[in-house]
Amino acid sequence: MPVQSLRALLMCSAAGLIAMPALAQETVDLAPITVNSKRAVQVDESTSETVVDEEEIKDRQAATIAELVDSVPGVNLINGGSPVGSGINIRGFGATGTYGTDQKVGIQVGGAKKGSEELYRIGTQLYTDPTLYREAVVKRGMGGTFEYGSGNFGGLLLLEPIHASDLTKGEDGFRLRQTLEYSSNGDGLVSSTIGAFQQGNLEVLGNYTYRHMGITSDGDGVARSSSGYDLPSWLINGRLTFGDADQHKISLLLSETSTDERDVPYDTFGTTGGSFGNVDRQTEDRTAVLRYDFDAPDTELVNLRVELSYSDQKIDQEYVAGSSTCDDPANPCGLTGGFPAGGFASVNADHRYETTGLLIKNTAYLDTGMIAHELRTGIEYTHRKRLDANSAPGGVDKRLALFVVDDMSMGNFTLSPELRYETQEIGGSGYGTYNNSALMGGVSGTVDLGGGFKLLGGAWYNENLPILDDLGTPAYMTQSEKATTAELGFSYDGGDVIAAGDTLALKVVAYRTHMWDVTSYTTPTRAPYETVDMKGVELEASWSHTSGLYVDFNANISRGTGAASGTTYDWSGIPADTAQISVGKKWGETFDLSWEVVAAADMTRATTPTKGYAVHNLRAVYRPQDGALDGTEIRVGVENLFDRTYRPHLATRNANGRTLKVSLAKTF
Repeated sequence: MPVQSLRALLMCSAAGLIAMPALAQETVDLAPITVNSKRAVQVDESTSETVVDEEEIKDRQAATIAELVDSVPGVNLINGGSPVGSGINIRGFGATGTYGTDQKVGIQVGGAKKGSEELYRIGTQLYTDPTLYREAVVKRGMGGTFEYGSGNFGGLLLLEPIHASDLTKGEDGFRLRQTLEYSSNGDGLVSSTIGAFQQGNLEVLGNYTYRHMGITSDGDGVARSSSGYDLPSWLINGRLTFGDADQHKISLLLSETSTDERDVPYDTFGTTGGSFGNVDRQTEDRTAVLRYDFDAPDTELVNLRVELSYSDQKIDQEYVAGSSTCDDPANPCGLTGGFPAGGFASVNADHRYETTGLLIKNTAYLDTGMIAHELRTGIEYTHRKRLDANSAPGGVDKRLALFVVDDMSMGNFTLSPELRYETQEIGGSGYGTYNNSALMGGVSGTVDLGGGFKLLGGAWYNENLPILDDLGTPAYMTQSEKATTAELGFSYDGGDVIAAGDTLALKVVAYRTHMWDVTSYTTPTRAPYETVDMKGVELEASWSHTSGLYVDFNANISRGTGAASGTTYDWSGIPADTAQISVGKKWGETFDLSWEVVAAADMTRATTPTKGYAVHNLRAVYRPQDGALDGTEIRVGVENLFDRTYRPHLATRNANGRTLKVSLAKTF
């Protein structure tokens, strides 16, 4: 379909949706209904966890995974305009303006570990499309992360791909879902096709998504990048259940996402003014997960999972001769070593991470007197191979881990101790081999105070074992980074609070993280930090009423410092204080209209101060429940309604200006 025709189709759909609310009272039953806000608050979890479900994934119409989860309190973006140039920061850890990650934020896709180490001027290495997923779980802080890995000081992002049953709803047959999206800022276009088949206990899903994004601009009309991108993705997800009691289950996940960019800046963060020049960059991200589940029919002590995963993340870069402002034998920019023939060494570089994992985990449900247990035990082996590249030493990181997590319930109390022991063998050609190990873990719990209130808290100790990126620094290869985190808060879940027929859920958590034996960070004077301290408060709340009204709110206040040689510095990774509120109204399952405000305070204490802002977003959804349009979804969103020019504090470029987003989806 030509771009002009697709744009016209979607714009006409938007016009129709805008006119629909006037007909709502004639077409929709306005009797009292059970209304849920856009995001449920995890009031029963003792840890800090947020779930972005399938409906919200569709609602946000995000172009990247980073843009999808930045609405979670404590989660912020280092940019976000493209999969290559965006990074995720949680509680001050993760992406920075120099590196796409610092290994303190874990990422898993369907069980496969993603991310890299410290690739210079490149984003999070999460090259995948939001449309491939049914759920994104964000764990902030260390709590609840030890069965997934070590070193997650900031937190963990778990992405769960879509399943066939999401479309078939458990019924035999074939379903097809086609989605078309248009984004006005940058003339972005998306086509996503999903085919789902279910026959008895066999279900298979296939998805192909093609995303095109042109050059976007800020509120002043200034281009945010020199080029756009194309992002084709595909996914296959199958599952077979068998056995007399359906106790066996085998599933297979395959997915791939790629980009092919020509003559684009090497520095995806846009902070070096062209001194590194341009590259031709190809990226590929492949995932394969084979899983076997066994649910013993005659006992609750055996619920076994065996999972074999493979992740391949590849970046090929070739320097474009003459593209750098410093590409001169006289080295006018003063860059150490100049620009060798064929391009600056760290620019003309290929990167590749291959991570293979084997997980064996059992979940046992048992009672010991007054205590009910959900006991998860497991053993995990990972083998990560990194290609040797300029400024990024290659090698192999092999790890074996044992973990145990016991969620215990005893009347009004819950307690969740978690423990992980991990050994490591890491090395590379010409660098030698190093062996390390660590025992880490913690405990969290809740106390039911009655009246809908719960007290919650936890304390954890974690270690980030040495990384391949530091092979050239022998002192760092036997020194793990260490940190502790403590949390204290409360939650509330109740009804008839403001008006009869309403429900209110909220959760407030205060945290403090202390880190030492630091190897990842240096002070503004390039001296290594000795300690790092983070603290903050996060709030999540949702309110809804049987009339269809709902409100979602979250806020984050955080502070951080780093110390070295008796001097204390403000932490550069701490975001501005933020608050976000959504106010909406639902008419049954047919209409959903909402208004969202995202606000940030002035950040004056930072080395590079930024001004505060308030951005308004509008969203509307129309889902006909019968007739020829049954199974159709029309979504319209306007982001940055007043076309404000602003820059989120941790970002290195301005945010998008006003953007109209329209999507049309039909399930057959």
